[in-house]
Amino acid sequence: MLISQVGNADGSITVVVREDGGKGRAVRNAPSVYALAMEAADGGLSLKAIVDAKGLGDAVDLDAAYAAGRLLAPITHPDPAHLHLTGTGLTHLGSAATRDSMHKKTTEAAEETLTDSMKMFRMGLEGGKPKAGETGVQPEWFYKGNGTQSVAPGAALTSPSFALDGGEEPEMAGIYVIASDGSPFRIGFAVSNEFSDHVTERINYLYLAHSKLRQASFGPEIRVGAAPDDIRGFSRILRGGTVLWEKPFLSGEANMSHTFANLEYHHFKYGLFRAPGDVHVHMFGTATLSFGDGIRTEEGDVFEIGAGGFGLPLRNPLAVAPQEKIVVRQL
Repeated sequence: MLISQVGNADGSITVVVREDGGKGRAVRNAPSVYALAMEAADGGLSLKAIVDAKGLGDAVDLDAAYAAGRLLAPITHPDPAHLHLTGTGLTHLGSAATRDSMHKKTTEAAEETLTDSMKMFRMGLEGGKPKAGETGVQPEWFYKGNGTQSVAPGAALTSPSFALDGGEEPEMAGIYVIASDGSPFRIGFAVSNEFSDHVTERINYLYLAHSKLRQASFGPEIRVGAAPDDIRGFSRILRGGTVLWEKPFLSGEANMSHTFANLEYHHFKYGLFRAPGDVHVHMFGTATLSFGDGIRTEEGDVFEIGAGGFGLPLRNPLAVAPQEKIVVRQL
C-alpha cells in the first residue's frame, strides 16, 4: 500500500492510498497521515487496519495534484519542530569510493593508510549486519534539521547563499512515529533527496555536519511495510528540460553494508529520539552522486529520483536563497 497527502484550498489534508500503478482513493475521516499513524501506534493496530476500518471515498488523481503543486510531504507534523530529518552515510556497497575520493589526504602516508571514510565503511562491512540478538557496529550519523527543512515534492530545494554546492543524494528514507508510550513505529519507506553541500564536505571531513544542514524532500508516497531486499531506482538531473546526468541507484539490504534494523537501533537507542508524538524521517545513504561524476548543479536544475514499487518519482527544482545579513544583538 502506498500512502500520500494532498493539500486542499481550505488548508485541510486529503490522505490518499493506492496500490502501485493503481488509482488513488481518499481515506474517509482521515485528517492526516500523522493522525492515522498515531492512532495505529497507540491502538496496537497496523496502519492498513486503520485505513480499512475508516474506508475509502472518492478517487484522487495524484498526477493532476502533483502538476498543480498540491502534493504535500507524505507525512507532516502539526508542529514542524517535532519532525526530525536525520540520516546515515557509508552504508551502501560501493558508497565509500566517492566519499573516499572526496576525503583523500595529500600526505605521502595517505597512500599507505585508510582514510576515516574507508575505516568507517570497513567497520560496516565487518559488523553492520549482526546476528539476531546481537548489536552491530554503529554507522556514521548526521542531523539535517526539523520539519521546517522538509520540502514538498515539486517544491524547490533551496540552497543557502553561503553554500558552495547544492547536490542531490538519492536515498531511501524510513518514516517513523513515536507512540505515546515512547515506542518507535515504522510506517514504511519513501524515496528521498538528501540534499547536501559536497564541496563544503570535501574541504574537510569535519565539515560534514555543516554540509548536511540543508533542506530535504521525500515521497511523494510512502510504501507502507517492510522494504524489499533489492531496490532499484534512478537519479537524474534535468537542465532546461534536457537530461544533463542520469544514473541508476541501488538500495535495500542486498546492496548495503548494514541492515535497516541495525541503523534503526543506533538512531532510536537515544532517548532524545523517542519523545512521544514525534515524527522521524531517517535517510539511509546512497552510493550514487552526480557530484562524484564532476557535475556542478545550477539554479533551475530539476532533480528527479524514483524507484520501482515506491510510487510517483520525486521531483524538485534547485533554487538559491538571497544573501542574508546575520547580526547577533546583545540584550
